[in-house]
Amino acid sequence: MRLGGITRCCCYLESGPMQSDTISLPSQGFDTWILEVRGAGLSARQMDYEEANQSLNGASDWTESVLLAGQSSNIVGQLRDLSQKLVDIIGKGQNVVPQPLVGLQERLSSTLEDFQKQLDVIENYDWDFDHYLEEDVPTAMDYIRTCSKPKDGKLLAIGHSMGGILLYAVLSRYGFKGKDTGLVSVATLGSSLDYTSSRSSLKWLLPLAEPAQALNVPVIPIGELIAAAHPFASRPPFSWLNLQISAQNTMHPELMEKLVMKNFGTVPARLLLQLTTAFQEGGLCDRSGAFFYKDHIAKCNVPILALAGDLDLICPPDAVYETAKLIPEHLLTYKVFGEPGGPHFAHYDLVGGRMAPAQVYPCIIQFLDHHDKI
Repeated sequence: MRLGGITRCCCYLESGPMQSDTISLPSQGFDTWILEVRGAGLSARQMDYEEANQSLNGASDWTESVLLAGQSSNIVGQLRDLSQKLVDIIGKGQNVVPQPLVGLQERLSSTLEDFQKQLDVIENYDWDFDHYLEEDVPTAMDYIRTCSKPKDGKLLAIGHSMGGILLYAVLSRYGFKGKDTGLVSVATLGSSLDYTSSRSSLKWLLPLAEPAQALNVPVIPIGELIAAAHPFASRPPFSWLNLQISAQNTMHPELMEKLVMKNFGTVPARLLLQLTTAFQEGGLCDRSGAFFYKDHIAKCNVPILALAGDLDLICPPDAVYETAKLIPEHLLTYKVFGEPGGPHFAHYDLVGGRMAPAQVYPCIIQFLDHHDKI
């Protein structure tokens, strides 16, 4: 079972110049399933696969967000205020707004106007991280078991970014309850339950959480905003944006373009707000604020492969290790990809970089194969 990140559509790494580990797994004899949680990628409600795929290949990524009909104008106004906040953050508080930032604001405004046209057909969804954990993941696991019929009734799992965080949370929850997770082994890439001690670049997004909550914005169109900013990412002050995705010259340009323009979607504000707790004391917690996932990860009894990228600015190696160090030593395999002289691995290089098929995928396959009990 393969889980992607907060907005990542796994299918977009299944074509093009580079192939993802999801393609290489079946060739090694693994029955491979991709879990797209609600609102992400090809997940669909009252829509079949073909219609969903056509939607993804259209002008926008997906139109299953959390907006009520009739609220379009008000919500877009709130999002426009939020986009201005984003521009201010990118500008790093400069007293005089440089011309590129003015251009970005104009592009964001145009993007939000296009986004407004979708609102009348968007359904009312409202969910957070715990919905994924308590509903989506267990439902998917039950479905996979029913279809694949593993002899021991258990699955192998791989999670990148938030997908790995979800798997850690599963292990923590079930460990706390003393229950069997239904997993044979878990591999995580660029994931952690606690980012407080790291220098994660996601910390610059934290100022967005408060105004999003204050404005009662139900969704944040991250995909649309990233796509709007992409033409500016090759020059200052935005050149650091591309490095969040891939280290310099480590991803095929065509795949990079596809990743930026089609891979990200709209994120419910409740989901983003809950994930910000990973940057607060105690690390990621449930919606009640009473259960801290990292406090119980040591109770897991499943082998874990925790992978990090040397130039991952989103989830740096020290963030990955912050969770990995809590896992019982006999169950943990921890590895950082990247060498001083290169190649290097940023957040998405772990799944789509030029060297991932030669270095990362074999490591994952070897780990899963070693712990596969069928």
